[in-house]
Amino acid sequence: MQMNSLAVVAAALSLAAAPAAAAQAPVTKTASVSATATIQAIDATTRTLTIRDETGVEDSYVAGPEIKRFDELKVGDKVKMTYRESVFLQLRKAPPAGTTGAKPADPSLDAAITRGKGALPGVTAAVQEKMTVTVKSIDPSLPSITVTTPDGRTITRKVEDKKNLTGVAPGDSIEVTYTRALLTAIERGK
Repeated sequence: MQMNSLAVVAAALSLAAAPAAAAQAPVTKTASVSATATIQAIDATTRTLTIRDETGVEDSYVAGPEIKRFDELKVGDKVKMTYRESVFLQLRKAPPAGTTGAKPADPSLDAAITRGKGALPGVTAAVQEKMTVTVKSIDPSLPSITVTTPDGRTITRKVEDKKNLTGVAPGDSIEVTYTRALLTAIERGK
């Protein structure tokens, strides 16, 4: 399975808020957003749910056959969703010229779905992408960084906090782990 290395690198390289001293230490940035919607209508024949969010906006969604507990949903039930995203960066200095060093890890993509076992339906879906990119160049005046991905593409991104570039040089390897998860739970309407 080929991962979207552009998304991983774009998210990772736009990191902000890492102290200058952390340039050699791992850097983590996490974001989370939650929303609640209420089921307005259910069409069991087409497996379509119409939901209304907290602002009054309605939309309809088709629940595929992988949604095993669809028949337990009721009009008025609350659908609570939390989306979490995190990026973990670890700078690895290139080995000295003429020596052999540890080979960067091959890019990987792992996905998992965990179904809720509670009285009401729920699910957690998560995807984790890992890759090692090589720093090609740094422009501290912009500030920006240009890296090469394992598949040979060159990507340049602006860096929000110039301090994140302290101690980073061409030839360095940056290990990137990009994780996304969606947690969904149903609560009975009152």
